[in-house]
Amino acid sequence: MLAWCLDVAKLWPVRSDTVLPGSGCGLLTRSGSGASASCGELGSVGARSVLRRYSDAWFSAAARRKGGAVNVRYPRRRRALMPVRWYHGTFKLTGRALRLPVAQGHPPLLVRLDRAVPYPPDAVRSVTLLFADGRLCVDVTAELSVASYPSGRAPDVARVAGVDLGIIHPFAVASTDGDSLLVSGRAIRAEHRLHLADTKARHRAVAARAPSRGQRGSRRWRRTRRRVRLVEGRHRRRVRQALHEAAKAVIDWAVERRIGTLTVGDPRGVLDRSSGRVHNLRLRQWQIGRTLRILQDKAALAGIQVHLVDERGTSSTCPACAKRISKPTGRNLSCRHCQFVGHRDLAAAFTIATRTPGGVNTTPPRMGGMVTHRRAGSHLPGVGRARRDPRRRPPRAAAGASGRRRPVPPLVGSRSSTRVGEDPEQHRDQPVYIPGCRTISQLLPV
Repeated sequence: MLAWCLDVAKLWPVRSDTVLPGSGCGLLTRSGSGASASCGELGSVGARSVLRRYSDAWFSAAARRKGGAVNVRYPRRRRALMPVRWYHGTFKLTGRALRLPVAQGHPPLLVRLDRAVPYPPDAVRSVTLLFADGRLCVDVTAELSVASYPSGRAPDVARVAGVDLGIIHPFAVASTDGDSLLVSGRAIRAEHRLHLADTKARHRAVAARAPSRGQRGSRRWRRTRRRVRLVEGRHRRRVRQALHEAAKAVIDWAVERRIGTLTVGDPRGVLDRSSGRVHNLRLRQWQIGRTLRILQDKAALAGIQVHLVDERGTSSTCPACAKRISKPTGRNLSCRHCQFVGHRDLAAAFTIATRTPGGVNTTPPRMGGMVTHRRAGSHLPGVGRARRDPRRRPPRAAAGASGRRRPVPPLVGSRSSTRVGEDPEQHRDQPVYIPGCRTISQLLPV
């Protein structure tokens, strides 16, 4: 199907009667058997999906070239796998089985899903079959209703909270009542850092067998590239899941306190400035746009309004006296005018709350407010009690050494005759029965 679109696109400068690709569906209908033969087993719904996707890419490139981006090219490359979308009424979803329509005269396509769709079948509006990160995936679009609450428990629009976005803390939320929330994102930063180190090490390992420019790679090289795509996709899924966990913690905290308005500082203006190679990488890994979209989607389902305001100067403004102060280098902010001391991100969040459109009645933050701490990325490796990433091998001991020697702990509790709470030294000169032995040995004190 994509090949047919490219062939028609080649006729655009020649045929004046070819409309590309605004009326692509009509052109597909008028093309007759040639288009049907090029579609193969793809039905009319899937063909329209491919044509619509190609049309969007074509018009997007045309608009960018018209705006002055002369380096932008029209879509000309043939792709082996193209995403195909089916809308509501053309597919059938039953449990973990997805039935997709194909061309007439061919058996239907039955896709078995890895897990059940977490939405009711009637709420699913479209499914998209795509190949991403070396895996075949199904993208599901569902229509969900706004959450309903008991009487007196619904979010109140008059209750406002400010949200400050950051790298160390993805969300710092401060309400006008004095309560606040800090969501730590250090696990996300560690995931980015470890993934970058693994990527560099992998590139150094395969640099010797990489094919030269323009040379076709071997099967071994294709397997290496496939492994790279799988690792990259796993990293993106981990970070995306961590951002969802962080946004869910914010919404749950707001619903518990009946906060109906979230005023979020929009920091996307920092992306227009070049701050060096290292800091630019941090900003790209921050994923500000995705973080805002996730928060807005979850807030809409919870019935909470979200306002985006300018966050310039909030980290260098005292929330108590509203005077400008020097930006702190650490995490604590102190004002020399009113002696206010508090967390820098929470102080910025309260200042953002005062910029709510329409105005809001705010008072200086109370120092006795409760601060709730949450951590995003509980599923990431290295977050558990071990504190060691499973991707890292344990350090090897020196040659001829058996590792660090530690004293044997005394037998206390269920492993010995000593009861819990007693001094084990009082029983060291008494005979002890050792399980598995037929004799009673005498343990002499050292």
